[in-house]
Amino acid sequence: MGHINVMITDKDQLVEWIASGAKPSGEWRIGTEHEKFLFHRDGLRPVTYDGDQGIEAMLHALCKAIGDKATPITENGKIIGLKDGDGGSVSLEPGGQLELSGAPLVNLHETCAETGRHLRHMRMVSSALGVGMLGIGFQPKWDRDDTPWMPKGRYQIMRNHMPKVGTMGLDMMLRSCTVQVNLDYADEEDMRKKFRASLALQPVATALFANSPFKNGKPSGWLSTRAHVWTDTDNARCGVPDCVFDPAFGYEQWIDYILDVPMYFLHRGEDYVDVAGKSFRNYLAGTLEGFEGQPPNLADFEDHITTAFPEVRLKQYLEMRGADSGSWANICALPAYWVGLLYDEEALHEAAALVCDIGAKDVMAGRLSVAKDGLRGKLGPYDVYDLAAKTLDLAFSGLRRRCIFDDSGNDETGFLQPLRTVISSKKTPAEIMLEHYHGDWAKNIDQVFTSNQY
Repeated sequence: MGHINVMITDKDQLVEWIASGAKPSGEWRIGTEHEKFLFHRDGLRPVTYDGDQGIEAMLHALCKAIGDKATPITENGKIIGLKDGDGGSVSLEPGGQLELSGAPLVNLHETCAETGRHLRHMRMVSSALGVGMLGIGFQPKWDRDDTPWMPKGRYQIMRNHMPKVGTMGLDMMLRSCTVQVNLDYADEEDMRKKFRASLALQPVATALFANSPFKNGKPSGWLSTRAHVWTDTDNARCGVPDCVFDPAFGYEQWIDYILDVPMYFLHRGEDYVDVAGKSFRNYLAGTLEGFEGQPPNLADFEDHITTAFPEVRLKQYLEMRGADSGSWANICALPAYWVGLLYDEEALHEAAALVCDIGAKDVMAGRLSVAKDGLRGKLGPYDVYDLAAKTLDLAFSGLRRRCIFDDSGNDETGFLQPLRTVISSKKTPAEIMLEHYHGDWAKNIDQVFTSNQY
């Protein structure tokens, strides 16, 4: 099943593919992904793809900075990313956001070292081009129409489809940035437990990492504008899948959910075929319009599953997707929070018990509540602040029990420090920014670019 050209003729093959991601705990890894905005320091303008100071030039410079082990990724002759030679890759988001998709690493010390290495390389090449990097969840200043589109074929198809299925899909594509962590599971039961607990707690993570209170140059009325945008992007592929809270949930139910997510495209060579809104179930049955009698291959399904955007996503690992991009320290804090909760059996058991009565409707309502009010939000009958404090304690204990130390004798609990500050102050990064905005920044949105620059 590993080869992408394997033809898929029935659902069981897809269930088997998901099941093959299971690993014994000794092989569990941590993969961290984080996006950042790029801006010209002179004038705080968006960075286009072309030009001497553009993203194309930056990606070529980044390859050079990394050295011979870097490999460019191209599409129709244009560089759109690179493999860094250490198991990670840099990719290009629709509005020019750059993302590091980190390698699967053994512990949080390695994860944070990878983040540091990437940001140092990025700072080297961006500074030479007069470009800055902004760590925040939503673009604070530019209008959607100010944002340049990147030359990737799949984005053109999504750009055309998004306005048909929601009001803020283009904002999600062009003006949002996130941090996410990818984690493993031992078997179907372990996956079920981790998926339910993390999906139920995703609004808590959104609150702890809320870092996007601005839109179009002024306060948006939301502490996480990014999270608000996701609530009306495309409800057929976003949000909180009900099936995860079903007692019978497992690999097959997840595949059924994914098969019912409308398609976007088929990748053929370097081109993309627009099949937006059509059914992968029909494709599997050999009845997809224009592709009758042609079964999908595994690569088609792997592409398709990346176009489902729930708050937690299962591929051959679980992806936590609910956090705003933020400071260098917060990039390390997100995997620390989830590793502490999900990779320690005792912490996972207690976290699952905390939210055992939370269902999909609670999480949907909780997403809106925390997007607006952060730690003052509600998740079902619970105060989000209380859940945040309790789960942070559980994560701390989980990391402490892992007993994984760096060369200086520090365990992994130190990576939670930014979140401990949030809990002790009862202020999210967004609220601290708003205080500055109404105070010493004198409502000058340009100060965001200075205060949140890597």
